[in-house]
Amino acid sequence: MLRQERGNRPPATGVRLRFYTDLSSVRCPYSLDFQKFPERINMASQALQSLKRFTTCDIGDALVKLKHPYGGFLDGLKMFSPNPGTSIYGPAVTVKMVETNSPCPSPPVHFADANKEGHIMYIQQPKGLPSACWGGLMSTRAQKLGALGVIIDGRMRDTQEHRDIQFPVFARGTSVLGSNTFTRASEINVPLQFRGDLWIHPNDIMVGDENGVVAVPPSLVEQVVELCQDRFEIDEKTFAALRAGEPMGPTIKKLRK
Repeated sequence: MLRQERGNRPPATGVRLRFYTDLSSVRCPYSLDFQKFPERINMASQALQSLKRFTTCDIGDALVKLKHPYGGFLDGLKMFSPNPGTSIYGPAVTVKMVETNSPCPSPPVHFADANKEGHIMYIQQPKGLPSACWGGLMSTRAQKLGALGVIIDGRMRDTQEHRDIQFPVFARGTSVLGSNTFTRASEINVPLQFRGDLWIHPNDIMVGDENGVVAVPPSLVEQVVELCQDRFEIDEKTFAALRAGEPMGPTIKKLRK
């Protein structure tokens, strides 16, 4: 029987996993029952607006204090479009990509059509593939649907096309190769493991800016905002002391306990 290792399974979310002893009868080595998949906690718009006051650095520090894995930091992902100074905040629509010849199922629609107004698409591409899984045509479609941006744990291409329409794109890297020969979408709105115990779930709050990308579980947003505000006030006092000529060591020890 297939077995998920202790360190390689998502936290309990109400997702029902089905395991098979005979894989010849199924197209993919596991299945997620979407009809039983509950909505993640809905976050009040006021909390999201409050979160927008802070950078990914502020939010990551708060998540570390809350002992969230890796501070929610999606290491290695950076902004390619449109330009420094851009920041995005919004709930995730997740997409799992697989290699083109994988036996895993295909979604009923093109994954670009699964973008939602006010959301950010998070795409996970298999490691080590040379191709992009996102290009200018997809950004055009996503923007028309009202998406706020895309975050790709993988490669993108057509950099200038994204910049021309001012659509935010974060990715691990670029490629000149299209996706068809190498990779395709398999599942939409499923939990995706980024690293270790850090998972990205549908409706997790994705935040991206020139510093990087962080993912915030909706259940932690209010605590994150509170911690960010506390740290902001401390930092303001710290900046004031340093500008006044106070030494770094004693100032940090006094104010940033």
